[in-house]
Amino acid sequence: MFKLVGLWSAPAEADVEEFEKHYAEVHVPLAKAVPGLRRITLTRAGEGFAGAEPAFYRLAEMYFDSPEAMAESAGSDEWHAMHADGGHLVERYGLTLQAGAGWEE
Repeated sequence: MFKLVGLWSAPAEADVEEFEKHYAEVHVPLAKAVPGLRRITLTRAGEGFAGAEPAFYRLAEMYFDSPEAMAESAGSDEWHAMHADGGHLVERYGLTLQAGAGWEE
């Protein structure tokens, strides 16, 4: 499968509860509505490896049949709504979001 991976930085401690509520109730449903999405996997990092700080706060993996299928999905209204909400989260909570796509091995 071809997947898009997003790595979110952590919100400020005072904003975690509000961020998590919005993420669960708004952002994730928007992502799940993207046409052509085969599977989505969401991870919240609790700790880093060997006691280190985690490299990310949240990881989202969106699975598609192919790069072409993902590109087609990216033209949809649902994708644009998800993308706009991601921008809202970045701006509202001062986060960074890094993304990359490739074939799962």
